[in-house]
Amino acid sequence: MILTPIDTSDLPTVIERFERGLAGEPLAVAAFRRIAASIPADGDLGDQDAHRARAVGLAGLIGIETLDEAPSEAFSWDGQRIRTRSEPSVVIHEIAHWQLCAPERRGLYDFGLGAGPESGRPDEANAVIAVSEEERQDEEGLTSLLGILWEAELGQPAILAFLEQNWLEGYDRPATPAHFIATLDRLRAGGFVDGEGRPLPVGRTAGQVL
Repeated sequence: MILTPIDTSDLPTVIERFERGLAGEPLAVAAFRRIAASIPADGDLGDQDAHRARAVGLAGLIGIETLDEAPSEAFSWDGQRIRTRSEPSVVIHEIAHWQLCAPERRGLYDFGLGAGPESGRPDEANAVIAVSEEERQDEEGLTSLLGILWEAELGQPAILAFLEQNWLEGYDRPATPAHFIATLDRLRAGGFVDGEGRPLPVGRTAGQVL
């Protein structure tokens, strides 16, 4: 949910000011420019079925099983498969969750993080929470950005998720671009993005600290 909606007409100015806060950070500037450029000038967001197919293809590339079923039927991630009958951005977000989840939690409903917003059996997912709230929030932040980078890489409107997940909240405060830089640097240090900020199809390894 967007905390402070940004009017479409204000977005170019917001983007310019946010990028100004990334000065001296070439990795962050390169990644952000791909995100910012992800909506065509004509406003056409593209074919959702095609976007979803690309997301499912990405899952297959990484080695993640999928199921053509709505998450409301059970879970977004049931310990074995991602349910893909949802928004393409949601499918990509779940792929990023799989990448950043500790291997020992991949067998748990919704990665042991608690029920996802689309999961239909929240009590069961919440019963297997395996991390603290602080750890969950931290992993969610990393997952959010990795998923957004994948959206941009796949030619999807990543800027919408960037807005919806509040990466531009307080865009004119130094802490906002600093948070983006720090999160991207952690993804780079973990081997999840390359030297240009492009996402890589890899998963977290056993014992790896994010």
